[in-house]
Amino acid sequence: MQRWQRIKYWSFEMHPGLVHGPIYLDYNGTTPVDPRVAAVISEHIRLDFGNPSSSHVYGQRAHLALELARSQIAKLLGAAAAEIVFTGSGSEADALAIRGSFLAARAEARPHLHMITQVTEHPAVLAACRELEELHGVAVTYLPVDEFGRVDPNQVEGAINSKTFLISIMQANNEIGTIQPIFEIAQIARSHEVLLHSDAAQSIGKIRVDVNELGVDMLTLVGHKMYAPKGIAALYVRSGVSLRPIIGGGGQEGGLRAGTENVAFASGLGIAADLVSESLLEQEPERLASLRARFLVGLEKRLSGRIHLHGHPVEHLSNTLNIRIDGVSALSLLSELTALSASAGSACHAGRDEPSIVLLALGLKSEEALSAIRFSLGRWSTEQEIDQAVTQIANAVRKVSQL
Repeated sequence: MQRWQRIKYWSFEMHPGLVHGPIYLDYNGTTPVDPRVAAVISEHIRLDFGNPSSSHVYGQRAHLALELARSQIAKLLGAAAAEIVFTGSGSEADALAIRGSFLAARAEARPHLHMITQVTEHPAVLAACRELEELHGVAVTYLPVDEFGRVDPNQVEGAINSKTFLISIMQANNEIGTIQPIFEIAQIARSHEVLLHSDAAQSIGKIRVDVNELGVDMLTLVGHKMYAPKGIAALYVRSGVSLRPIIGGGGQEGGLRAGTENVAFASGLGIAADLVSESLLEQEPERLASLRARFLVGLEKRLSGRIHLHGHPVEHLSNTLNIRIDGVSALSLLSELTALSASAGSACHAGRDEPSIVLLALGLKSEEALSAIRFSLGRWSTEQEIDQAVTQIANAVRKVSQL
């Protein structure tokens, strides 16, 4: 048994980074690094410095660690290890899927290609789409969503034409938690021989994700959304899918992502994948759903008639609660909640006093969207914290309303 396989998991009640701090309700923004993940990373940083492409013993150690992590992630997704490509971020993985599949198309066809996404996609996907539009003349269809934030598979099919090479639809929205009908979209994409990419950064660990059951061709997984560090992610690429790298160089990661791999962080992501598998078996999503329900009921009791819920009533992540409170702006309320950490919309746009494009796409008015706050729960959330948060929010709303 290798040294990195002997790391023992241990139990703990509170994450050391959360002790004596504000109540943390921004797990969708980023998750604390699990101490078990940190322990594995620390051991690799201290001892396994070799380049995984080197043939000597130090390189072989690093290579074995990297391949172990790849197999752990593949197991979580129901994929083959060779189908996992490590990247430096979810944004890079999204870009590799979108730009890489475009670049893999025949040169003569590129100026006439077409792809499909939705208006509420992650900014990384939207940025990659706009780049293809502006620099390469690709036609992009941005599909609308309904009042719950769901895209209609029939509209996806209606948008496909003979030049469509890719559909990119996230599995679950980071702001409102709405889960998209990826399985149905995948069936449509497959019937038209169109590739399907899905950003699953928010859904991994909250719902079961099996790439073969979903039918996706590419899927993004992000470390810091699943209790691993920032700066590590992965892209699942179905065997046989043709991509071109967007970072050239030494030919690492099967030639799809040049640059010496971050073995320590990749190993941490592998352990995080194992822990996610365990949490799904231990019904962590159900625990979070119970906490979310407790949170919503508590707020509705304390702020009767002023709470409005955003997102799908059924098809939503178990940990995500996006609400607006009548008569109170999100930023003014958050400024009063010094003992609580949450977000006004997406962490990607934190601090901007402008309405979320996701909420506007649901049909909300600008003033309503500016009142929305996202609370997201996670591994260290407790009933006691939820009850304390309800009290703090109710008190802050009353104070802000009197100003």
